[in-house]
Amino acid sequence: MGLPALLLLALCAAGARGLYFHIGETEKRCFIEEIPDETMVIGNYRTQMWDKQKEVFLPSTPGLGMHVEVKDPEGKVRVEGEPLTAVLQVVLSRQYGSEGRFTFTSHTPGDHQICLHSNSTRMTLFAGGRLRVHLDIQVGEHANNYPEIAAKDKLTELQLRARQLLDQVEQIQKEQDYQRYREERFRLTSESTNQRVLWWSIAQTVILILTGIWQMRHLKSFFEAKKLV
Repeated sequence: MGLPALLLLALCAAGARGLYFHIGETEKRCFIEEIPDETMVIGNYRTQMWDKQKEVFLPSTPGLGMHVEVKDPEGKVRVEGEPLTAVLQVVLSRQYGSEGRFTFTSHTPGDHQICLHSNSTRMTLFAGGRLRVHLDIQVGEHANNYPEIAAKDKLTELQLRARQLLDQVEQIQKEQDYQRYREERFRLTSESTNQRVLWWSIAQTVILILTGIWQMRHLKSFFEAKKLV
């Protein structure tokens, strides 16, 4: 299998991610997604509330809402006395219902943080209970609704397939650009580390030489004071 086919297979496998998780009434759950720049991301979720009497998860009541917040890596900042850290810029912060869909487009490549938490503190039915959240995240061309696009643009099956292939090629190009960006960032980090190690080695060598000179002069002064030389 050739490299383009492998890239396409990996992209198709990684384009959509579905999972579910449990949260408490005040708990916040965050996920990290590596996303290239200028890439559309769609998230679909639905919630289920734990029924203590039936001991099963049932569909949540309409009054239960979920707050979704998405942050992207905007840059770096150094706080005095602390190491260099990433600054996360909020690109989406919105309140949704018990079931919903959120969409955003990345403008900075890197790790994007997607956080969800409920407004359960205002609901006595959920107080002290558990909530199951089903989350499906689609990245890149997987976020496109091709049947809707075909109906809107009146595309034939062949034209629709060509559109899908073009979108996949574009997404592969974005992934390659992102990998080059990561490689460049890693190279700069390696060069900076190597430079620091070099200067540290030079400083150690200078300290050893100065210490040796000082010891020789100190011993010479000691022997001269004792009239041994």
